Amino acid sequence: MKKLINDPADVVTESVEGFGLAHPDVVHVRTDPLYVTRAGGPRTGKVGLVSGGGSGHEPLHAGFVGVGMLDAAVPGAMFTSPVPDAITPALQAADGGAGVVAIVKNYTGDVMNFELGAEIAEAEGVTVRTVLVNDDVAVEDSTWTAGRRGVAGTLCVEKIAGAAAERGDDLDAVVAVAEKVVANVRSMGVALTACTVPHAGRPSFDLADDEIEIGIGIHGEPGRHRVPMAPADAVTEQLLTPVVEDLRLGDGESVLLFVNGMGGTPLSELYVVYRHARRLLEERGVTVTRSLVGSYVTSLEMQGASVTVLRLDDELTALWDAPVRTTALHW
Repeated sequence: MKKLINDPADVVTESVEGFGLAHPDVVHVRTDPLYVTRAGGPRTGKVGLVSGGGSGHEPLHAGFVGVGMLDAAVPGAMFTSPVPDAITPALQAADGGAGVVAIVKNYTGDVMNFELGAEIAEAEGVTVRTVLVNDDVAVEDSTWTAGRRGVAGTLCVEKIAGAAAERGDDLDAVVAVAEKVVANVRSMGVALTACTVPHAGRPSFDLADDEIEIGIGIHGEPGRHRVPMAPADAVTEQLLTPVVEDLRLGDGESVLLFVNGMGGTPLSELYVVYRHARRLLEERGVTVTRSLVGSYVTSLEMQGASVTVLRLDDELTALWDAPVRTTALHW
């Protein structure tokens, strides 16, 4: 294992500290317990947004803290849910008096710990509502989650709900728009290689040189199928088809197409995937009106990609287009 780290036990704290030092105009880092807040603190009267999860998926979630998106993020250990002792103060730090929405990926540890953290925060006077993200169509029968996993579609939920909160929507309205995104976003991923968690020191699973894993999760969980390596267009079709079918996309609809890198995939390859995914959508009569390509929800150094499609209407498009200033997304 070759990684630019010191002690595996310290990698998350040292990384987050460095992140805070590099971007003091956007974020503020608290180290005991560890969480990240928007620089300047919460805006009075604005609904707060908080998310979090295991580290190793950067820039998710801390990279999405800032104006127009999250008010706080809670990084756990590598691929491990953050603890309630960190979640509760993050929820409190995001509270501007209008309540807080917790955006939680559907993994058992995240769900349990955010639920407990929210209970403690509510006992201390913070109103908390939770939205679960479960966009991964790969999960058919998984022992890793209670239902579908939350993966790259989480970015869409955080961006659009963040824009709704920023424009002044109340708590019920922010929850409603977040749930609307959850209902209309789906993702599917592929791994070409495994990643190595620092404290484990070896790859999280084994793949032969001529194999790929279709439907992989962002923690190295098993996918739907292990199949022979194929040209990019064939792999892209295997990712996009179940997404489109699950969404029941019809002729004349508009979508956001998001091709996400898993951490070790060159941008040039992601654009090859995007090219064919867009063509396949257009052949179905679906119009791609918004696009995002890059490594935003990663799995350490895993080679691979995921394809996310979000059905758009005028409201969701306007909220996606709304200004955002975070370290990872800004327009």
